[in-house]
Amino acid sequence: MSYDSTAKKRDNVQTRGIYQSSPLGTGLFVGLRSADPLLQYAILSRNLGAPLLQRLGTSALAPGPPLITGLSFLDRLSLSPYRLILLLMSVGSAVKQQYWLLRIANEVIYPSGAIGVSIFNTVVNSLNSVFFICTATSASNNGEHFPQTPLLVGSALYVVGILTETVSEVQRRAFKRRPKNKGKVCDEGLWALARHVNYAGYTLWRSGYALAAGGWIWGAVVAGGFTYDFLARAIPVLDHYCQERYAEQWTQFKQKVPYKFLPYIY
Repeated sequence: MSYDSTAKKRDNVQTRGIYQSSPLGTGLFVGLRSADPLLQYAILSRNLGAPLLQRLGTSALAPGPPLITGLSFLDRLSLSPYRLILLLMSVGSAVKQQYWLLRIANEVIYPSGAIGVSIFNTVVNSLNSVFFICTATSASNNGEHFPQTPLLVGSALYVVGILTETVSEVQRRAFKRRPKNKGKVCDEGLWALARHVNYAGYTLWRSGYALAAGGWIWGAVVAGGFTYDFLARAIPVLDHYCQERYAEQWTQFKQKVPYKFLPYIY
């Protein structure tokens, strides 16, 4: 059965294979993703987060001493080093996704998709921020002394993940733009290691962000949730699409690159 009649209904990218512009969708996506770090700052700075926790019947983590760098734009935020790193993670995720849409993506994004993707990212980021400032769930267990193991491990996963996702997408874009590769499957660079290596990168940085904010349990929940979704839904759906589009070439690619998700693991 065809992708359109079966797998497409389970695909989060409903515009796959549709190449056209949508200024409204693009503008909404850029604007909403730009607004997310402002919301995370409001939560992390306690202006929004502490009252929310009080209404929920719990308490907020006492903020650590603000970072003093001599750089006015950072010092004015009055955030501890730990909170500043979490804020920068939200900024990094927004910038990465905006770069993907504006410079890498081929498919159009309609207003409904722009709103849906933006809301999802803001909800997940906000959960990270709330879990961090809540004393019962925070990854910081000693007054935000810097650095702490969850922050170190989480930051490492975040950096590796977001670089993996971004570099793989840039490599695929460069491959596709060469005239000799028109209609071919990208099998160079990171794509020679795993067929959906960008999904692995996304899972790594999402897990690292969650770990740094909400600790080991929340990090494991996020890692498990995204891994399950990619393996059970996204990868089979995309495999169906690519098999239909590339036919024997996709079959050969799967034989050449046996790992679906994590290189040398699965």
